[in-house]
Amino acid sequence: MATKLPDFRAYTVVERDGQKPVWIDLGAAFLHQDGAGMNVLLQAHPLDGKIILRPFINEGRKEPSTLTDRA
Repeated sequence: MATKLPDFRAYTVVERDGQKPVWIDLGAAFLHQDGAGMNVLLQAHPLDGKIILRPFINEGRKEPSTLTDRA
């Protein structure tokens, strides 16, 4: 049985004085079969409480846990 890929990735963005923001991967979200909700699975919680969900794009590679130059 194949493992279902997530529909969304969950991130938080850390702003830094004089530097580019850092996007930190928090986990993933999976849409319910009926489309009326989703399960969000987090490996960490953001300090500011803000979670950004972006569509999951599978490019055949593992995404790094910390991303810069997104958005």
